[in-house]
Amino acid sequence: MNPTVGIAVILTVLQAAHCQMIKDLSACLQGQSLRVDCRYENKTSNPLTYEFSITKDNRKHVIHSTISVSENVYRSRANVTMQKNLVCLYLQSFTTSDEGVYMCELKATNDYTGNQIKNITVIKDKLEKCAGFSLLIQNTSWLLLLLLSLPLLQAVDFVSL
Repeated sequence: MNPTVGIAVILTVLQAAHCQMIKDLSACLQGQSLRVDCRYENKTSNPLTYEFSITKDNRKHVIHSTISVSENVYRSRANVTMQKNLVCLYLQSFTTSDEGVYMCELKATNDYTGNQIKNITVIKDKLEKCAGFSLLIQNTSWLLLLLLSLPLLQAVDFVSL
């Protein structure tokens, strides 16, 4: 086999094996709870495992996970919801002692390229409220359509004069 063809085949297989990629990690306050949204692109129907952790005082603390064991201090306050292309961590009774660098780690079964990891620094006083924050993220297509239609609406008003 030609070495160039062999390398091309290997690269194609490696790209196909890369099953998911974290696209965005964001955090906001929902009442007294912290919500961390881990958005990803999934190219497979293989089961997805996750881990949310926090690094503070140069030590990693697992908050909620299907990969490893969560720490007791977070176990009763944390829960996770999964939707299509979104894994959300909810940490109840969020205080300044919960500030730190939050990490989302994802791994799809049979994804041989390794875990996908993304970090976000969370400081309570700098967090947005989830209502307005998530509206822009979740309803981007609706908002974009509205912005694109403004010139049409202005043209209709001009014609009616």
